[in-house]
Amino acid sequence: MPLRMQCDQRANERMSGDAKTSKRTAEAEAPAYAAPALEKGLDVLELLCLSEAPLSQKEIALKLGRTISELYRMIACLVDRGYLTIVDDRYVLTPKLFELAHLNPPTHRLLTEAMPIMQRLSDELDQSCHLTVYNQGRQIVVAKVDSPSGMGFSVRVGAELDVLVSSSGRVLLAFQPREIRSFRIEESIRRRPNHADPQIQATLETVQARGFESSPSVQVRGLYAVSYPILDTEGRAIAALTVPYAERIDLVHRKPVTAVEDVLGVAARALTARLGGASGTK
Repeated sequence: MPLRMQCDQRANERMSGDAKTSKRTAEAEAPAYAAPALEKGLDVLELLCLSEAPLSQKEIALKLGRTISELYRMIACLVDRGYLTIVDDRYVLTPKLFELAHLNPPTHRLLTEAMPIMQRLSDELDQSCHLTVYNQGRQIVVAKVDSPSGMGFSVRVGAELDVLVSSSGRVLLAFQPREIRSFRIEESIRRRPNHADPQIQATLETVQARGFESSPSVQVRGLYAVSYPILDTEGRAIAALTVPYAERIDLVHRKPVTAVEDVLGVAARALTARLGGASGTK
């Protein structure tokens, strides 16, 4: 056999062997059950979770190394199912993943860790306190402890509270990335158009810089609301712990609002720490 043909044959054999080795390696590394469509959907969700701004279909495809035709139906499905929404022809996550997360054990842990802390807080201040989470333009009260004296202001578990006009709502908005904050402001305004405020972003920046919100209630006369965020590992508010401070005029040694702010701050930081969150509040 001519030398050139022998060399070509040996080269082909080596290439064939390499290909077989690569195939075996790929098969060993591949998941036992491939689900390409599911993987594409998860890729889109994870990309948008990490993105600091909404992305177009073209940008999503480019960042994932895929074609628009590969992702078109998947993105449309995610929009239909409420996981994504369209803002100026670009895609952004809705709070649905956040809401689903609160139906699972993490929410149970939040409540389990919160109740003893809230009980001590209420006992120390002789005030009620409650815990809220954000949900589609409103807050949901997920836990509360009444004042031990039986006097004071309280809300019921399951109650829906407005966002933009309340201390707890502003806390839930202030401690979010700017894109999520803006989306939730728009969502809250769609629910309550009369609560639109051109200064809301500046207000939220002030709340974030201070680390909490403390202001007279605009809904209940004579009530003063103090609220702190409960933070996750990224410093985002997953809940707001609030004391609706009602001053007892019949008590000589009643605590001032500043004392409520201090005690509530300690409780909020303790709960954040129990959940493994970032120590971002003051």
